[in-house]
Amino acid sequence: MATAETSDALSQTPTASTPRSGADERRTTAWIGQGVVIEGRVISSQDMRIDGRVDGTIEVGDHMLTVGARAVVKANLVARSILISGTIIGNVTATARVDLQASGSVEGDISTPRLLMVEGAAIKGKVRTGGYRTPKNQGG
Repeated sequence: MATAETSDALSQTPTASTPRSGADERRTTAWIGQGVVIEGRVISSQDMRIDGRVDGTIEVGDHMLTVGARAVVKANLVARSILISGTIIGNVTATARVDLQASGSVEGDISTPRLLMVEGAAIKGKVRTGGYRTPKNQGG
C-alpha cells in the first residue's frame, strides 16, 4: 500500500518523457561502433568517432572526426580536424588539420592547412596543404 511519502517520491521520479537538461547529457562524442555499418550521408553537429564501417559521406562541420584503427570508411570526409588510424577510401577535407597515424591509410586526396603523418601511414592520392609561407625579412 502506497503512503503519502511513497506517492510523493514516485511523482518526483523522472520518466522517459521528462526532458533532460544539457547537463544530463553524458556523451560529448557521437560514436559509430565496430558492429555498425552505415550506408549514406552522415552529418553530425558534434565530435564523432567511427570504429565501424561507413559507405557514403561524412560531414562533421566545425568539429573533430576520429577514425579508429579497425574502421573502414568508403566516404568523403569533411571536418575541422580529422584523426585517422583506420582505412579511408575517399577524399579528406579538414579546415584545421589531419593527423594520419601509423595504422592509418588514405586512398584519395587530402586537403588541409596542416598535415601530420606518422611513419608507417600511407597515402595514395594528392595532398594539398595550407598556403605558401612568406619569408621573414632578414636584416633591414
